[in-house]
Amino acid sequence: MVMSGDYQPIEPERTLALTLAYNGKGFHGFARQQGQLTVQGELESALKTIFHREIQTVCAGRTDAGVHALGQVVSFGLSAKEAEARSLARLRNSLNALTGDLLVVSRVEEKERGFSARFSAVEREYRYRFVFGEVEPLFLRPYVWWVAGAEPIDVQAMRQAADYLVGEHDFCSFCTAASAVDRNTVREVLSINFFGMDHLGESCLVLQVRGNAFLHSMVRVIAGSLLEVGKGNRDPRWIKEVLEAKDRRCAGQTAPAQGLTLWRVRY
Repeated sequence: MVMSGDYQPIEPERTLALTLAYNGKGFHGFARQQGQLTVQGELESALKTIFHREIQTVCAGRTDAGVHALGQVVSFGLSAKEAEARSLARLRNSLNALTGDLLVVSRVEEKERGFSARFSAVEREYRYRFVFGEVEPLFLRPYVWWVAGAEPIDVQAMRQAADYLVGEHDFCSFCTAASAVDRNTVREVLSINFFGMDHLGESCLVLQVRGNAFLHSMVRVIAGSLLEVGKGNRDPRWIKEVLEAKDRRCAGQTAPAQGLTLWRVRY
């Protein structure tokens, strides 16, 4: 494998995990991209400054451009000498000083060797926020999908429809079509809940989805499809038909990225 001139391969002796939050609006997604501002790019640039070499990171979930995170987890390996050179608190503070205002590292932990932020995860939780009504929110605006209109939304029907998605299913209909080609699209959704929340005096409806893993844009397609039911355009049982079709064209629209947050990851 060809590495850049700055990359110095080491045998990882210690594994660290970062918990971080970020505002997705300013990033072109999590994964590093040449010439684009990404979460992984920012982190790895800061780690390179601290450790004087390139360090490759692994995340729990690769979020798309515009998607936020409150509890993203990122892991990477260090030599024993590197790990002992500074305390975890000092490393956290250095990372926050070296990354931009859109990203905050809240925790640095040492994990057992072999830990992977991606492969060791047993549950991921995403939350999608909606605001319904004729007036667009002010403070919540960057973090919700504002669905304009005076017509009421049938949240109970959305709950009934969501029940069809709980369990292990082939979610081919609920992901980006190109990402499903020649890939296993079976995933297990552990629960789907709806509840209201207030933020700075503004109210929103939260769609909470917990699962073992998710496909590309899966939660956003679920959100867009359930909204079709809430608007009365579809019967709740339609969601079951979409699942069985295994065809992205049968589902609803992909909800806007800014309403989605990777809330937490469990290990």
